[in-house]
Amino acid sequence: MGRTTVALGLDFGTESVRALLIDTEGTQRGIGQADYAHGQIVDRLPDSDAYLPERYALQAPGDWIDSAADAIAAAMREAGLPAEAIVGIGVDFTSCTMLPTRADGTPLCCLEPFQKTPLAWPKLWKHHGALEQTEHMNAVARQRDESFLNRYGGTIGLEWFFPKMLETIDHAPLVAEAAEVWLEAGDWFVWQLVGGPAESLTRSTCQAGYKAMWSSTEGYPSQEYFAAVNLRLAEAVANRLPGVMRAPGESAGGLSAAMAERFGLVAGTPVSTAIIDAHAAVPGVGAAEPGALVMVLGTSSCHMLNAAELREVPGVAGVVEGGILPGLFGYETGQAAVGDAFAWLRRLLGLDSFDTLAAEAMQLPPGAEGVRCLDWMNGCRTPLMDGSLRGRFAGLGLNHGPAHLYLALMEASAFGLRWIVELLRDHGVPINRVIATGGLPHHNRAFVEVYADVLNTDIEVHPSSQGPATGAAVLGMIAAGPQATGFATVADAAAAMADVPAADRDVLHPRSERAAAYDDLYAEYRRWADDVVKS
Repeated sequence: MGRTTVALGLDFGTESVRALLIDTEGTQRGIGQADYAHGQIVDRLPDSDAYLPERYALQAPGDWIDSAADAIAAAMREAGLPAEAIVGIGVDFTSCTMLPTRADGTPLCCLEPFQKTPLAWPKLWKHHGALEQTEHMNAVARQRDESFLNRYGGTIGLEWFFPKMLETIDHAPLVAEAAEVWLEAGDWFVWQLVGGPAESLTRSTCQAGYKAMWSSTEGYPSQEYFAAVNLRLAEAVANRLPGVMRAPGESAGGLSAAMAERFGLVAGTPVSTAIIDAHAAVPGVGAAEPGALVMVLGTSSCHMLNAAELREVPGVAGVVEGGILPGLFGYETGQAAVGDAFAWLRRLLGLDSFDTLAAEAMQLPPGAEGVRCLDWMNGCRTPLMDGSLRGRFAGLGLNHGPAHLYLALMEASAFGLRWIVELLRDHGVPINRVIATGGLPHHNRAFVEVYADVLNTDIEVHPSSQGPATGAAVLGMIAAGPQATGFATVADAAAAMADVPAADRDVLHPRSERAAAYDDLYAEYRRWADDVVKS
């Protein structure tokens, strides 16, 4: 009997980590999930009575290691395979989640002087504390007519790497002074897996390309730009971003002996360079061709689209050559609150689930009998790139109930997506196929039905609810090399491990009568959005 060849994909989300073991034919051998002990730190730091400022969202780095160990152990138990069967490890991570460390990788929040300083802790992707810094960086970039803005729709995002660095420099200068390394959490975790000095740590071209304005031709923005923003920021960029740039799928090194023992794996197992969690879903659903819009629908939504040509699109969160798949331009857009917004409404209504409410909502006509919603509960990512915006409901009357609110919120999210799709197409970026993945489409099918109606297009629901974890495993296979796996390219591995034959795809079709009604409602949404932004 031949040797079983399996890759381990580690998918770090907002609340938990998933460990997926999958073989070269795409068969899932084992899966484990573990919640972070501290979850999202949004109210108070651990062991502290002081409340955090508004818009803060932090995490505890020890949770990432501990939860990964638990998830891997669960996956290994289910798989019943020896550790030697795992030929490669892939890592995807929320981004931009970032942290300051010492030169040996110790997070500053783990050191006694900084344990009660919020900005010494990792800032989760959804941390929105850097409003002033983002505005300042954008103003300077526009004044200087910085060329890098063209790759990001003309705007530096609130959730990105350098605004979060500058926030710490401004508000926690002792932390900034003590920081010897600033890096993305995905890069930090890979660094912990493989070890080594800071000078040789691997930085992901995906994370840097989309969240730190890095490009393969120009690198980071110029020192002149950073100096115009803040001299201490310029110093930190020049001296505190050590490492080597590598693309997802490239090996960052072999698993260290210490981490192999911690995780019950084999020392020396190749570890892939990290990738942004949502971006991992592209190989994770087997969508290696240009024109396939892959929507990862979860706490927020992230939409990835590959194209053969570079187009400048206002409001797009980033266009990076080779940022998702080699040889293509990867476009990223997104919506800042999707599952988060649904969870908020569920808590507000005092419900345990949406099961009954979804059925009631889908019996209502398009437009929720006059109830309207703007879906900016956590700001607007694409196309406005404004984290300060907030959501709204309007048109409420005594005849309306929970189902009306739920349908209006689903419709608003779908209208936001339609705005994004039209923006891309209007600027010459083709979209030929729409694929939904992530956890949300599998336990909220009504939501995807509304999406199909509003877009008036077919939407495929990929059978795996673990698109990002599968994509991470695909990259783990590539890091192991063709001699171990038989795969020469990411596209080869993605096709073999994740693609679904056309005849077997789960496709939701738009309902013509509802789709027609949504044309006018979408136009109303756009007018309302314009009025709110101008007010």
